[in-house]
Amino acid sequence: MVRGTNISERRACQLVGVHRWTYRYQGRRRDDQALRGRLKELAHRWPRFGYRRLAVLLRREGYAVNHKKIFRLYTAEDLKVRRKRKKIRSRVRTAPLALPSRPNERWSMDFMQDCLADGRRFRVLTIVDDFTRECPAIEVDTSLPGARVVRVLEKLAFTRGLPQVIVSDNGSEFTGQVLDAWANRQGVRLHFVDPGRPMQNAFIESFNGKFREECLDLHWFIDLADARERIETWRKEYNTIRPHSSLDDVTPAEFAGRFSEGKNDGLPLLRLV
Repeated sequence: MVRGTNISERRACQLVGVHRWTYRYQGRRRDDQALRGRLKELAHRWPRFGYRRLAVLLRREGYAVNHKKIFRLYTAEDLKVRRKRKKIRSRVRTAPLALPSRPNERWSMDFMQDCLADGRRFRVLTIVDDFTRECPAIEVDTSLPGARVVRVLEKLAFTRGLPQVIVSDNGSEFTGQVLDAWANRQGVRLHFVDPGRPMQNAFIESFNGKFREECLDLHWFIDLADARERIETWRKEYNTIRPHSSLDDVTPAEFAGRFSEGKNDGLPLLRLV
């Protein structure tokens, strides 16, 4: 407007609504190429450092910059540290457990997996009474989250009651908030074995070995319904027909029946295998 007409600079600024100081401002932004390069070098040297720590290193080297500018450059160069958020797990201190002395005092549970004839994988939740060696339930499905575990336990609560303690490993389904909240409401204590120490859960590990050898490895499951039927048949036979060596070759159901009838004199001593 000033160059094309005869109006003054003051009048032109008034017409367009710009302050004269803004019009006359000359940018003084420095060239940040050197700073960007050094920032990238430090970020590659210490890849787990965030922008604040990198800003400290840059200031030590004489760069007069604040953390806000470093953050802008840090973001523009896509140097952000990818952090994995820790899953919230129930924190229950583990301690050695004494052998159970009666039915429904302590259960153990674990997960296994196998595949169908078409190659699809499915998961199996196994539960064992550590005293009687009975298997109250085996749940089979393609996915068994914590809510499904709670549903199985609630079903067992109506058919045989709940134990005082449930032993399991540190899987996410067992250490999640869903099972922890349910156990707190029901007054059931959750006991987690130490990571990498499966033999602390020896009862379920022994059962899983038998289950794998005598059922899963012997059958070719056509579909999920076939797997559920065959596995449930094996579970019933395990409880009522299969002699258990650690129970002096009586079945778990017979052992539990003798105990409930008060015939404790002839009961075999509880062994770990």
